[in-house]
Formats: sequence, C-alpha cells, structure tokens
Amino acid sequence: MLKAIFAAMFLTGLASPALAVCPYDYNCLDNPYGAGSPYKSDGLMNPNSSQGSQYSNNSWTNPNATNAPSIYDQSGNYQGRLSANPYAADSTSNPYGRYGSQYSPDSINNPYNTGTFYVVPSQ
Repeated sequence: MLKAIFAAMFLTGLASPALAVCPYDYNCLDNPYGAGSPYKSDGLMNPNSSQGSQYSNNSWTNPNATNAPSIYDQSGNYQGRLSANPYAADSTSNPYGRYGSQYSPDSINNPYNTGTFYVVPSQ
C-alpha cells in the first residue's frame, strides 16, 4: 500500500492512499483536485481512463495487467510496476517479488524505504 503517490507522479514511502501525505500538492495522487482527481482524463484515479480502469492493460487496478505504470526513485532507478497483479515478478503487489516484498530493499512496501518515488504511466 502506498503512503503517498505523486503524479509525474510521486510516491513518498508507504501505507494506504487514504493516508494523505501530500493532499495540497497538485501532482500528488492524494489530491482529489489535482493528479488524484477521479475526473482527470488520463488519471490513475479515474476508473474510466486507460490508466485507472479495472479492464485496461495499462491500469494499476487491473490484477491481470501486464503494462501497468512504472515506478522510479528520485535517482531514476526502476522500482517495479504499480500494479494489482500479485503474480507479475515486477509488481508492487507481489509479496514474494523484489518490488513487492516488505523485506526487499528495492520495494516501496518496505517501511524503511522512505524515499520519493515517481509513477510514470504506460503509453
């Protein structure tokens, strides 16, 4: 679960999107009037967009998606895919994978990995 996600998009540590860390930052997915708007045409929080639809292959909410948004840290290093797919090797929802395990130093689910992360939607 994510503590904060920004658009361009940023993530800052972990917990749940409901725990707003950046509710006033326009680029933060916790801001319902900015990047987190459910009405943003290409938004990750819009259930009707290709990035937020549970049926889209590019969506982070589709548990079968293979082209979910990528996550990068502030140094530009790949940190997996923001995905609900628990079986994909690079998914943040795979509890046994490098990017989903709470024990992996490369996982955004690791409570000690508190850097800033950027979510880059798939094209």
